[in-house]
Amino acid sequence: MRILLIVNTLPPTDVSGVGEQVLQLAAALRNEGHEVEVLGRGAEGAQGPKFLFPLTVLGPCWRALRRFRPHVVQVHESDGAAAALVVASVRGLLQPSPLLVGLFQVSYVEEMKAIRLLRADGRVVGEPSLRERAFFCFKAPVQVALGCLTAWMADLVLAPSQQTAAEIQRDYQVDSVRVLPNITGGVEVERMEPQAQRTGEEYLLFVGRLRIRKGVEILLEALALLGSRLPELRLLVAGDGEQGPSLERKAVSLELTDRVRFLGRCSGGEVRELLAGARALVVPSIYEGMPLVILEAMEASVPVVASRVSGIPEVVEDGVTGWLVPTENVDELARALEEVWRDPEESSRRGSAGRHRFERDFSPPAATRIWLGEMRGAKVPALTQESEREE
Repeated sequence: MRILLIVNTLPPTDVSGVGEQVLQLAAALRNEGHEVEVLGRGAEGAQGPKFLFPLTVLGPCWRALRRFRPHVVQVHESDGAAAALVVASVRGLLQPSPLLVGLFQVSYVEEMKAIRLLRADGRVVGEPSLRERAFFCFKAPVQVALGCLTAWMADLVLAPSQQTAAEIQRDYQVDSVRVLPNITGGVEVERMEPQAQRTGEEYLLFVGRLRIRKGVEILLEALALLGSRLPELRLLVAGDGEQGPSLERKAVSLELTDRVRFLGRCSGGEVRELLAGARALVVPSIYEGMPLVILEAMEASVPVVASRVSGIPEVVEDGVTGWLVPTENVDELARALEEVWRDPEESSRRGSAGRHRFERDFSPPAATRIWLGEMRGAKVPALTQESEREE
């Protein structure tokens, strides 16, 4: 079977969970004997900056369709709307006529709702940046419209969790959305850099774009609450983004400068290196799809402390592979962090359980079986013929 995957962001040029999922799925499908091409930005793909991708991908998409003749074309996120339109418009002229699949990591309707004030104990502890407010007013509505267009044209719509699937089905007004879990570990997307950040002491780790929906403000408040009881507790923050300057100011105001270290943007290789020394990964978000870094932590046998939100409870099992806490609840987050720090044996046990669950449910072979099953259900001719030959 020939498969064309179209995506706007690809590592190592972009730090992108979406892009890494594409590369991991492509590698896993190639291991099963399928021909896979990935169309993104670059010398052989769309030219120009990321925000123009929905337009600049039109020509490369048409050329790839004529040359490669894929059985399946999978577009990712709202940025794939124009490519989906090309496929839907011309596939009657192609032989074979490709199945069009749309894969969405998040609902932009929910993303818009997450651009709001963060509160704890009735206090405002964080607010959206000017850039995030501009995203809410201008870019997000366009992304919602493009997402709806992609979903309406697609023969099959996929999402990484049951919760996200329900959101896409409701917000983009489609009849059915199937679940394809995110994966990692099948291929080394970025080389491990020898200069990756390391430290001689244990620490908690946050990884992600510093935006309001990630809830890092709540995490800093929890650390401040634990200050007198656990003065040795340390946090490393890997990532940059709109909230970076305000978070650094907040760390100063909470007198956390000697306990919190902001590392800035880190590559995938550096993140894996940081996970190797972490006591736990902390994900205090108020909205997510299925965060890739949680799977990376589970693969590394690192337990996860996370908000009970979106698709996270479908990955992190409270009391088994990590700790789940209510969103924007400083006291409960502080309690979980204290348990992690005071009981390293329990943390190690939950980390090991996470590794076992990762291998069973979120490894590339597991996701590939699900993806191929969805294609068979959609009656892709190449797979139907292959099954008939096997029988």
